[in-house]
Amino acid sequence: MQSGSTGFEQQTLRQVVHTSIGGDQVRVRLSNQFGAAPLAVTGIGLAQPTGGAGIDVSTARAVTFSGNNSVTVPAGEEAVSDALSLTVAADTDLTISMYLPAATGAPTEHVLANRANYAATGSQIADAGLRDSKSTSAYYFLSGLDVHNTAASGAVVAFGASVTDGLGSKSGTNQRWPDLLSDRLRASGRTIGVLNTGMSSNRLLSDGPGGESAIRRFDRDVLDRPGVRWVIISDEPANDLGNDSSTRADALTGGLAELVERGHDAGIKVICSTLTQASGASYWSTAAETGRAAYNAFVRGGTSGCDAVLDLDAATQDPSSPTRLKPSFDSGDHLHPNTAGMKAIADAVDLSWFD
Repeated sequence: MQSGSTGFEQQTLRQVVHTSIGGDQVRVRLSNQFGAAPLAVTGIGLAQPTGGAGIDVSTARAVTFSGNNSVTVPAGEEAVSDALSLTVAADTDLTISMYLPAATGAPTEHVLANRANYAATGSQIADAGLRDSKSTSAYYFLSGLDVHNTAASGAVVAFGASVTDGLGSKSGTNQRWPDLLSDRLRASGRTIGVLNTGMSSNRLLSDGPGGESAIRRFDRDVLDRPGVRWVIISDEPANDLGNDSSTRADALTGGLAELVERGHDAGIKVICSTLTQASGASYWSTAAETGRAAYNAFVRGGTSGCDAVLDLDAATQDPSSPTRLKPSFDSGDHLHPNTAGMKAIADAVDLSWFD
């Protein structure tokens, strides 16, 4: 989650989430992390989507918080719903509806939903469709869906920036590389939740347009997530280098080493990623490329402390020009892999890391 700008008042939100594993109970997480005032939410519901802003009302279930159908989330905090007994399938979409009765102020949001969500005036929680709805490409106040499954081995967090967030993959198709990794895990017979906490424009060391730095948000977006046993630390340092090519490689490797130590202290296996290519991208430079090479060498070396290495660089590079994305993987901006590139990243994950 990150800080937004335009808020809501007396509006219904319908937002679609995609499961990795299935289970027999779910919980909804609401966040007012960056709000300046308490957030009032009423009439929270969960249902199967029918396309667009529509839901199958026969599947609609009320979501409660401490037994109530409304909740007020204090500024700077998160609220977790009661567990709802519900058989939910793996690899499926669910629609979460909520009514915001009072002015929210600047929202807590996730800018890139990589799918269409919807907002409409008035309370339309129980309606099959939304009258006069407008689509949005973000998530608002919704920070997660917990799925309970006694057979699950745990969860892996994909922790990164825009490549992890799915920018460049086809919208609405759930083909970000963490989605495709989830597909592979499920096909292999493993029951492991995949939590995507990628955030476009995020940086490792400093706050910026992509929200709080990876260093600052690591506890909230990795360590505090339920069931986490693994984390894949991915692509944030590319934004440190691209936005400030004077960023020292040793500062980036020091930041990574800190995250590795914090993960290990929490009993989590830490998988580190090399950085994909960016030559030809609008914000890239020779100095940034030098920094990328140094960072990748550290990740591949024996002193990083990482438990395993996901070599994104090797998986996506152009063999004839190793500092560039393979043309068939390039979404067009020479920075973000397309859907085929996302598949190459997911396929580079060694599933034995999760045994």
